[in-house]
Amino acid sequence: MDGEDFAGKAAAEAKGLNPGLIVLLVVGLPLVVFLIANYVLYVYAQKNLPPRKKKPVSKKKLKREKLKQGVPVPGE
Repeated sequence: MDGEDFAGKAAAEAKGLNPGLIVLLVVGLPLVVFLIANYVLYVYAQKNLPPRKKKPVSKKKLKREKLKQGVPVPGE
């Protein structure tokens, strides 16, 4: 009789969803949706937003770079 009881439980468990599959869906689907949404926003931003403006280089840094290259700085 124990054999029949075990077979009945196995059949009942097989009908339900695997708990591992549920966890995978609950974690995986939002992650996939998040990544796809990020990609879509990135592509949209590349097409529609103007490029970022660069910060102006200070005169001090400009002078230092020219000295490194060996170019004489005017005014010295």
